[in-house]
Amino acid sequence: MSKTIRIGTRDSELALWQAKIVQQQLDRLGYNTLLIPVKSTGDIVLDKPLYELGITGIFTRTLDIAMLNHDIDIAVHSLKDVPTMLPKDIIQAAVLKRGNVNDTLVFKTNEEFLASEHAVIATGSLRRKAQWLNRYPTHTIENLRGNVNSRLQKLADNAQWDGAIFAAAGIGRIGIRPEQSINLNWMVPAPAQGAIMITALEEDDYVREACAKLNHEETEICTTIERKFLNKLEGGCTAPIGALAQIKNDEVSFKGVLLSKDGSKKIEVTRVEKLGKHHDIGDFCANYIIERGGKRLMDSIKQSHKKANVYSTKSLTENQRFLLNEKVTIESSDFIKISLNRIPPQILKHRIQNVIITSKNAVEALITNYSAAELQFKNIYCVGRRTKRLIENKIGKVKHAEKNAKKLAEYLVEFIDGTEVTYFCSDIRLDDLPNILENHNIRVKEVEAYQTKYDGVKVDDAVESVMFYSPSTVESYVRFNSKEITAFCIGETTAKEARKHFRDVRVAKVPTIESVIELVNEHYI
Repeated sequence: MSKTIRIGTRDSELALWQAKIVQQQLDRLGYNTLLIPVKSTGDIVLDKPLYELGITGIFTRTLDIAMLNHDIDIAVHSLKDVPTMLPKDIIQAAVLKRGNVNDTLVFKTNEEFLASEHAVIATGSLRRKAQWLNRYPTHTIENLRGNVNSRLQKLADNAQWDGAIFAAAGIGRIGIRPEQSINLNWMVPAPAQGAIMITALEEDDYVREACAKLNHEETEICTTIERKFLNKLEGGCTAPIGALAQIKNDEVSFKGVLLSKDGSKKIEVTRVEKLGKHHDIGDFCANYIIERGGKRLMDSIKQSHKKANVYSTKSLTENQRFLLNEKVTIESSDFIKISLNRIPPQILKHRIQNVIITSKNAVEALITNYSAAELQFKNIYCVGRRTKRLIENKIGKVKHAEKNAKKLAEYLVEFIDGTEVTYFCSDIRLDDLPNILENHNIRVKEVEAYQTKYDGVKVDDAVESVMFYSPSTVESYVRFNSKEITAFCIGETTAKEARKHFRDVRVAKVPTIESVIELVNEHYI
């Protein structure tokens, strides 16, 4: 045993403690050892959360390079920090007996703030943030990075913070767990949390044989299941994934969870198998989550790290976002806000012969003010299939519908029954329809059913395409933005307004959001 085993480790207090445990165990077995501390990127970059750094294995990469360069023989890691796929020629040589798996809340004075609607919790972990917000959605999460000691000091120094979350194993191992702390037994830990892992070069038989003597089989079984689950979900520091496997009475029990970054969505799974038949638990549970919306959730998390190249001027639903192809990174918000007006009862005093409705907002205003029995219209004309569907569900039969206001006006010029129409509209509206009708001696009585308010924002310079759903959304957009973009429009009326401002204007085949999405996908194939 003359060879000296050089033990590579990060130089934080916790990492050195873990490396010294490995060193002591090897020394007791008669091996010569030498500690070699190495500073990692994860220790140097402290001004951003881990999930924003975009590097897998941020705490392991420096040690991997040192090992491949033969500067060290083994590396000691917190297993939860190690990517599920190790670099070529590097293997997992041993996993030590696991410590405390829990997350711990360290608080300032007492736990009473947990019952408060507003509280501030600090953590740099996306998993901890998501689970905390899932349980306490009105609380605020602040970023907290650094080694254990510096994080505890930041908590003490920041008067606005009520508490911070740590790995119980970390603060326990170096003996600095404050009295004012509680284990968060409800929070699912990170895969392999609390476990110390040793890596070595696959070719180094001497070192591999030495490390194998330190391996704890039960911990290895449990952490392997958890990491298989993580790998199948394609997660890492960039996804809120928790996993815990435990062995009791010859049974392996497993619990896994995937959440959205803001904690608003959560998919859980639990499973128990006999020891010996446990090998597929990780894959089974990952597939369970994937089949219940996990893939969609993971895709949205991955997309959230990219800068948006497309902006929608109407908030999209999760299902609508799912329709966009992988080359599209979308952001959306409502550039138009609607306020429904009170419609005076005298307008409906007598049965109206001809009614024009060009939007679902006008329908909502009518049915908010009056019941279907009170809305006795002889002839209803409208724009759009969805508006027609809503009218017929809530008010009554539509006599005729067109895909835009101009076409409807042209139809009415030829076929209207009478010489007067009542037009339920917005305070901001197009002149085409009333002008065409009045030029053909058809009187238009306009009733302001709702108000349209511009609520646009300045979009990021990375945005190269914008989705528009009405002329008003175009007008709202250009109030805050002047950059030339590709405009994807829901219909020709919207496109007409867009052409006043942009050179590249595309029009959907049918006036639906899904058709605009199809247009976007065709552009980004």
